[in-house]
Amino acid sequence: MIEVTTNWLQSIDELNDVPSGQLLWLIRQSENRVLPQGALMFQAGQPMKGTEIIVKGKVRISLPQNNELREVGILEEKSITGYLPFSRGKVATLNGLVLAETQVLFLPIEKIPEMIGNHFELTQAMVHVMTSRVRNFTALQQQNEKMMAIGKLSAGMSHELNNPSSAIVRSAASLKKHLLSVPKTFEDIINIKISSEQAKEVSKVVTAVLEGNEKPALSMLERSRREDDMAVWMDSHQIDNSPEVAENFVDYGIGRDEAQALSLQIPPAYLSKVLNWININMITEKMVTDIEEASKRIAELVGAVKTFTHMDQGHDKQYADIHIGIRNTLTMLHHKIHKENVMVIEHYDDALPPVKAMIGELNQVWTNLIDNALDALEYTQNPVLEIVTRKDNEFVEVTVIDNGPGIPEGDCSQIFDPFFTTKEIGKGTGLGLDVVSKIVRQHRGSVKVNSVPGRTAFIVCFPING
Repeated sequence: MIEVTTNWLQSIDELNDVPSGQLLWLIRQSENRVLPQGALMFQAGQPMKGTEIIVKGKVRISLPQNNELREVGILEEKSITGYLPFSRGKVATLNGLVLAETQVLFLPIEKIPEMIGNHFELTQAMVHVMTSRVRNFTALQQQNEKMMAIGKLSAGMSHELNNPSSAIVRSAASLKKHLLSVPKTFEDIINIKISSEQAKEVSKVVTAVLEGNEKPALSMLERSRREDDMAVWMDSHQIDNSPEVAENFVDYGIGRDEAQALSLQIPPAYLSKVLNWININMITEKMVTDIEEASKRIAELVGAVKTFTHMDQGHDKQYADIHIGIRNTLTMLHHKIHKENVMVIEHYDDALPPVKAMIGELNQVWTNLIDNALDALEYTQNPVLEIVTRKDNEFVEVTVIDNGPGIPEGDCSQIFDPFFTTKEIGKGTGLGLDVVSKIVRQHRGSVKVNSVPGRTAFIVCFPING
């Protein structure tokens, strides 16, 4: 065991200006402890029992996150940790795992008041350690908060992108397989002998079907009735592949009367081939439409990401429509909204002028507030998320409302404090609302909360002209 002397303590940068007499007091009031490899020097959620100076050894600091431990640093010889004077936090937020046998000079927390009252320079040095620790840990946690937000958004985005991309792959494969039947269909059609007038009538039907803007909205019962009716008509006219043809005709709004009128223009011997040719065109159109819609969805999502991050703009304030950022945030969180079956109500003031702000930072505000609201709605029946914007003189006001269980009255005064969280360990850093508060203050605005069971509202207000 290393003997701890005043000279050894003064070799620590933070303590080198502390008078020897005060360091001697520290040595006499402290205990020398030896921790074996694998022991926990401190544990998240457990009370801190005093100030600890590592004399020799190595301790790994880890942050509990999503049921895992994320390493954030290593404490080595001459590191000062544990409870420090004037610290409001008396419960550890990190785990300290001893990696190699470690000697610690331990000052019990009960001795701290005596140090504060009688040993000014020693107290000042310890406070400096505390402020440096808070500054470094806050920066680390803020980065961690951003990474968690990005992780949540990327998980949702991967799901959102997977659906349309899978639809494109599926439709493209079906279309390729479907096109293999074109040569045979061409052969059937080329051998049909009908007049030019009859051909024009068939062409009109196909054009009308393919150019139709909307397919009819039918109930399952009505659709089934029409398909059965159409199938019976087709069977009576000996139409090949009648179940599929009947289904697609009904889907595109071609009923029995329209099919009967068409049949009057075509010799009975060729009716089956013509109707199957029309069916093939409808199937092709349907597949191409599916690919087009899926591609548009992917383009919308990529556009939302680009606008959300404001990646192609500078970092200075500029005029922009805040509704774009809010809508893009909802797009980014669509997976979570859909998963919890949340009804989203948007009441936007269309007369609201462009707002001068740092758009990327504001998007962080909307992300944190909306994501927190969705978390609150997790176990709520008939969950509703409401977003309201309005102009209040020279200010813009954005309110995010949920009908969840509400925030306990005792927590409302603390929710904007750094590291305060009501979520279980590993699921929240307690910095989301602190980040919101700092960004809003940066915009010379304010954020407040009103909460009762069944209605929680976060109100963000800041100047329109920056």
